Amino acid sequence: MARVLIVGAGLTGSLCAALLRKAAARPLHLAVWDKAGDSGGRMTTASSPHNLQSTVDLGAQYITCTPHYAKKHQSFYDELLARGVLKPLTSPIEGMVIKEGDCNFVAPHGVSSIINHYLKESGADIYFRQCVTQINLRNDKWEVLRETGSPEQFDIVVLTMPAPQILQLQGDIVNLISECQRQQLESVSYSSRYALGLFYEAGTKIDVPWAGQYITGNPCIRFISIDNKKRNIESSEIGPSLVIHTTVPFGVTYLEHSTEDVQELIFQQLENILPGLPQPVATKCQKWRHSQRANTNPDVMYTGV
Repeated sequence: MARVLIVGAGLTGSLCAALLRKAAARPLHLAVWDKAGDSGGRMTTASSPHNLQSTVDLGAQYITCTPHYAKKHQSFYDELLARGVLKPLTSPIEGMVIKEGDCNFVAPHGVSSIINHYLKESGADIYFRQCVTQINLRNDKWEVLRETGSPEQFDIVVLTMPAPQILQLQGDIVNLISECQRQQLESVSYSSRYALGLFYEAGTKIDVPWAGQYITGNPCIRFISIDNKKRNIESSEIGPSLVIHTTVPFGVTYLEHSTEDVQELIFQQLENILPGLPQPVATKCQKWRHSQRANTNPDVMYTGV
């Protein structure tokens, strides 16, 4: 039985796993490793430590299906809509640029539910906190080393992490990557930003007319979403949740600062935009070193599938 390892449990890794399982002509042992503590990658959904049903999308905020993507991948959207993983975005997002033919969707159970759907479809063995450090070629097998645990051998290894992390790998893979491939990987650059999730007690009111808003003219904050409102979820038992995404210049400037210091700076700017906001019962600050490809628009909080 062929052993296949996919490194990365984000959208690319999870979809790759599901497609491999579907296309495999013979039995396949499929494993997915990720260095994080949960699936999602840049489509991560965080939960409040006080109520796991209170969540915020710390990565992609909504899914945009352009006419180009619809033509190529309509079956994927149809499946996710039929399964209830996606639904049309109907809540108001102020400042959103809507192009002719685009369709926008949200994930009612958080954007990471898309990844979890594909991982479940794949039937793969999923292992978290597995940081790959080295890949060697041993007797026509790929030997994969990680920070903790014994080396394992696979017939096929698929790398879906950001390009800079691939270039950091040690072992035989360093010499197996051609000069052309290396130049292509080195040419990939990413924007950086922070995301801050705020969780509130049940019954808390955040009285704004929008579910999401693009902010202009602020050096720190680029996007704010009332996450439960964005998904049209109202419950007397679950408090509202709010997520703030910073601007790219702010993210770059404070990339090596502590998340505690960055969180305080975001709160100071948030007070100028939403004065009198209640005190949250919990927070989650996420540093996105590799937020989006730099040659895409870094000020749009969506992803194309």
